[in-house]
Amino acid sequence: MDIRPGDVVRLKKKHPCGCDQWQVFRVGADIGIRCQGCHRRLLLERGVFERRVRAFVSRGGEEGH
Repeated sequence: MDIRPGDVVRLKKKHPCGCDQWQVFRVGADIGIRCQGCHRRLLLERGVFERRVRAFVSRGGEEGH
């Protein structure tokens, strides 16, 4: 899966705040995501992240490459 910083993804389950959209801020062995509703940050293992992604809402730029 091609993941870039700045991507906004929709996950299968909603965050307790009610939002299901997350922005990617870190890409590596772990994927860092930030809730678009309450701005909570999480680190997920790449495999867990890939299983939980339902769809890409928008794609990030190429700044990090």
